[in-house]
Amino acid sequence: MQNTNKTVIKSMKLLHLFRTNPTLTLNEMVDAAGLPKTSVHRMVTSLEEAGLLQRDGTGSYKLGLLFLEFGQLVTERMDLRKIALPYMKELRDQIGEAVNLTIKDQSEALYIEKLDTTHPVRLFTKVGRRSPLYAGACSRIILAHMAEEDVETYLQEQKLTSYGNGTITDAAKLRDILSDSRKKGIAISRSELENGTTSVAAPIFDFKGEIAGGLSIAGPSERFSDDKIQQMIDQLKQASYEISKELGYKEPPL
Repeated sequence: MQNTNKTVIKSMKLLHLFRTNPTLTLNEMVDAAGLPKTSVHRMVTSLEEAGLLQRDGTGSYKLGLLFLEFGQLVTERMDLRKIALPYMKELRDQIGEAVNLTIKDQSEALYIEKLDTTHPVRLFTKVGRRSPLYAGACSRIILAHMAEEDVETYLQEQKLTSYGNGTITDAAKLRDILSDSRKKGIAISRSELENGTTSVAAPIFDFKGEIAGGLSIAGPSERFSDDKIQQMIDQLKQASYEISKELGYKEPPL
């Protein structure tokens, strides 16, 4: 507890008051939290500016709409994992390699589910791992299907650092590969995040037709010949399409 930020802890104490109270005045927060009024006023002002609290016409406070956005995001991500898991199990059993599920989180891809291969030689990936959107098939398939202006902003702001001997660090080459992935509905990476590894990924779309995540098959490159990758692609794309349909996606498969 030595490294905790006391202001953050106290601010969370104020927010917790709203779990049982729809609205609270400043004085009611002071009394309930047992904190000095000046401190509460300062924290409430910051929370309001951040969108975590909202003041109504009477001067009382309630939780801000940002919580609604966060709640929707959490629900969507949990639903995606729940929907995808049976298809991931089927895919893993059919192909015998690890299957990963990722989503976009800020400027990174976040692994929210992983099913390991049955082979003794495995890759080091785990739920909660993050990777840059430009590196690795399961990350880059998300980047490829983002809005074009968002992709360009990302490429202009992102430093393309090498992680493996196959990492794409040339922006022009990366743009071409993203365009190709968008057209074909598939991304393939070789030694981009870790040397000696290969990954094949397909996009998952939501009911709005927007990218919701990436589904990939990954393993040691020695088990991913060109012929085997081609065999994987149809099964992978079908699985990602079925997941997309359950999310409300209406378009035909890529």
